Amino acid sequence: MKQPPKSTTFETAMQKIEEIARQLDNGALSLEDSLRAFEEAVAYIRFCEDALRKAEQKVSVLKEQAEGTSPEEEPVHADDQ
Repeated sequence: MKQPPKSTTFETAMQKIEEIARQLDNGALSLEDSLRAFEEAVAYIRFCEDALRKAEQKVSVLKEQAEGTSPEEEPVHADDQ
């Protein structure tokens, strides 16, 4: 499966997915071209899912840092002592 170029951003990947969706929706592509376009869209979707997963992890780390805990540390509660 063809992978998006290394320079791809989340925003450009989303634009590419929308463009491919329009092409497929148009119905002007041959069956083989439609399958190729669909395969390309799946690669961009996976790219976006990965980017979102990484962003969610980063947000979690930042939230934990803001709360004064890290992912490895559990907060100590007064009830636990």
